Amino acid sequence: MGRLTTHVLDTATGRPAAGLRIELYRLGGASPLRTIHTNADGRADGPILEGEAFTAGQYELRFHAGDYLRAAGEKLPKPAFLDVIPIRFGIADATAHYHVPLLLSPYGYSTYRGS
Repeated sequence: MGRLTTHVLDTATGRPAAGLRIELYRLGGASPLRTIHTNADGRADGPILEGEAFTAGQYELRFHAGDYLRAAGEKLPKPAFLDVIPIRFGIADATAHYHVPLLLSPYGYSTYRGS
C-alpha cells in the first residue's frame, strides 16, 4: 500500500524542526484532510496519508514555517519573508511511497521527492 510521509529539517540550526504544524489538502478541497505537528525528530508520528485514503491526485502540504520559527526564537520581520510554505505535488501511483521533505531556514527552503 502507498503512503505519504514528510520530514522537516531546520537548516539554520542543523536540527529537526520539532513542533511544526503541517496541513494536507487535496487540491480543490476547502478543508485539510489532516493536520499534524512534527515530533522531536522533525517527522510525523506515522504516515500523513495511507490506505484507502491514499489515492492518485493533486495535493498540497502547507508547512507553517513562520509560527515554528517564531516559537524557536527567530526574530522575523513583519511580514515574515516565509510564513506558510505550500508545496503542491501529484500522486500518480497509489501503491508507491511518496516522501516530501522540507529543508527550512528563515529566508529559504527546498524540497524534493525523497525515499
